[in-house]
Amino acid sequence: MGFKMGIVGLPNVGKSTLFNALTKTAAAQAANFPFCTIEPNVGEVNVPDARLDTLARIGGSATIIPTRMTFVDIAGLVKGASKGEGLGNQFLANIREVDAIAHVLRCFEDGDVTHVEGRVDPVADAEVIETELMLADLESIEKRRAGLVRKLKGGDKDAVLQERLLAAAQAALEDGQPARTVEVSAEDQKAWKGLQLLTTKPILYVCNVDEASAATGNAFSAEVEKMAAEQGAASVVISARIEEEISQLDAEEAGMFLDEMGLTEAGLDRLIRAGYDLLHLETYFTVGPKEARAWTIPAGTSAPKAAGVIHGDFEKGFIRAETIAYDDFVACNGEQGAKEAGKMRAEGKAYIVKDGDVLHFLFNT
Repeated sequence: MGFKMGIVGLPNVGKSTLFNALTKTAAAQAANFPFCTIEPNVGEVNVPDARLDTLARIGGSATIIPTRMTFVDIAGLVKGASKGEGLGNQFLANIREVDAIAHVLRCFEDGDVTHVEGRVDPVADAEVIETELMLADLESIEKRRAGLVRKLKGGDKDAVLQERLLAAAQAALEDGQPARTVEVSAEDQKAWKGLQLLTTKPILYVCNVDEASAATGNAFSAEVEKMAAEQGAASVVISARIEEEISQLDAEEAGMFLDEMGLTEAGLDRLIRAGYDLLHLETYFTVGPKEARAWTIPAGTSAPKAAGVIHGDFEKGFIRAETIAYDDFVACNGEQGAKEAGKMRAEGKAYIVKDGDVLHFLFNT
């Protein structure tokens, strides 16, 4: 289990170029005209985690299996998408399927690449897409509330809950705020998520800068960073051109190229890490002679729920989890050393898994 991130943006902001580079494919046609991406291209990538390689080496694992992340390159959006302009309807349907939105913003000047609005203003671009998503949500909410009238008269409890949540979302949207700004109680979270409102999706702003600005950012990306901070959103600076070049190199060549560019890591690593932080995700590991494997879970996941990520039977029949912290596993040179040093713990159903835990589950069949 990784997570699914939709890559969105106005036409010609470098969205498809970034997708191609991140997934090391040419599946998305990167071209200098609007709507070159029509069907949402989907690509899976390994989530880079140096800890997994270390664990595999110590554990003598024959195979290394990283967790996976899915990128979905979604058709470019224009003003009026909420009313079906351009490829709006398709865009809105595709975006409902993802866990988070990576909103690519053009933060570079280039006379050879036309901008659909004829100017470079990433903050205004962000507002265009946010506005279209908000308008689409408003239209959806109005239709849903009208459809609940009969059930409300009959006192249907689910309808009453939906009406209350939809009304709260509508109030925020009419006030010019996305639905994600609504405070929702823990007991209402499941029903809230079930509404599938577009503006509840977490947003990561991806500042696509020129190559010279990849390490430090520029004035455009600084504006986006400020906007993101004000919204409580995340932002990351990436040069799609550089990522495209890196995707054609082997690991050693890529490392040398990054050094020359003054970068400590590839944009993919930063993007995935920012995505994990945005969705409050963590990683735990299983290590054995056959394989070392990474598993993605939401922060705060209990041991039985974490076991269920591997197989449903592990959760149903959960007995306990033999747990070693990553640092202890490394310091003690593996499971046996950790046992001898008293660093392996037996944790029960109430245990909350921590990022980096090395786990072995015991369960009834």
